[in-house]
Formats: sequence, C-alpha cells, structure tokens
Amino acid sequence: MKKVIALMGSPRKGQNTDLILDTLLKGMSENDYIIDKLYLKDLKIYSCTACGYCEKTGECVIKDDMQIVYKYFDESDIFILASPLYFNTVSSLSKIVIDRCQKYFSMKYSLKKKYRKDEDRIGVFLSVGGAPFSHDQFDASVKTVDLFFKSIDVKYLGNYFVSGTDDLPVQSREEVLKEVCSIGKNIENIKNFYLHR
Repeated sequence: MKKVIALMGSPRKGQNTDLILDTLLKGMSENDYIIDKLYLKDLKIYSCTACGYCEKTGECVIKDDMQIVYKYFDESDIFILASPLYFNTVSSLSKIVIDRCQKYFSMKYSLKKKYRKDEDRIGVFLSVGGAPFSHDQFDASVKTVDLFFKSIDVKYLGNYFVSGTDDLPVQSREEVLKEVCSIGKNIENIKNFYLHR
C-alpha cells in the first residue's frame, strides 16, 4: 500500500491552501493509500544554520520536529506540497522544510551515498495566489519546488495553481474543486500537468 505525505505550508487552517489540499486528498482517499497530512505551522522546525554537519555525516545536527518530517520523506511514495504564494514563492514554513533537506543533498553529493533515486516516487505542488493572474506569477516557486523534489528523489509530476483568491476564494470555485478532486483520484495515471486557474 502506497504512502502519501501532504505538507500544508500555509499558517492559515481552513482557508484557500488548506481547502485545495483537502480536496486533492479527498480524491486520493478513494484509492488504496495511507495518507498523512502535516500542518507545518504546528511543528517546531528551526532554520538550517549551514553548519556543515550533514556534509560529514549525512544527518542533520538539529533535533527538532524535522525528524518527524524526515521519517515521512524516507518512507513515502507520493508527496504533496501545498503552499500559498508569498512574495512570489513558497511560504516561510515551507521554505524552512525545504532548506533542511540539505542533508539529502549532502548525503548524495558530498558523501556519494545512494538515497531513493531509482524508486517510483512522485510529487505534486499546489499553490494559491491572492493577486490576479499573470503568466509568471508562480515561476519562482516552481524553481524552488523543483529543487526540493530533486533533493528527496521525487519526480515532479505537476502543479495546480489558483490566482485571484483575494477576490474569489477557492471555496467559491466549484470547477476548481471538482478538477482538483479528479486529479487526486487519478494521481498515478496522470503524466505531467501544469494547471493555472
């Protein structure tokens, strides 16, 4: 049975980002998955200090709630990152987790150890932006998420972006919720997707 880890990177529970994530997970729940969702705001995770410890050991010297996240990263098959767009990239809650993946980079490139490269692991990025649509609105976040998924040996399957949520929140967009739920139901049968609503 495949394991799903969903990271909720918004500090606001029950709002746009949380709703779009729950809708995707609702679709996924129709399949035979073990699904875990983490609210990053409820975890105590400290910033990477660039101390170099992981370059020598492949482990992070900081013992905080990131240890919980590492365990999910090591054991999961499907990864969902949901983050609002803050200053044109992921939230600080999400970025702290991404920065702490330096241990995986060090493990693979400094210590030349194999991680999970040959396994069939996939990742999806969900994001909402309050501002009206613009063609490059989510570009900076895509680059960050791409490197994040590469660091933990996850194939970046696709994105689902929603613009203009300050004026029209996600809960008012029935077509978006329907589409996201459908993606969840069919997550392993979709090749690559980039959807911007």
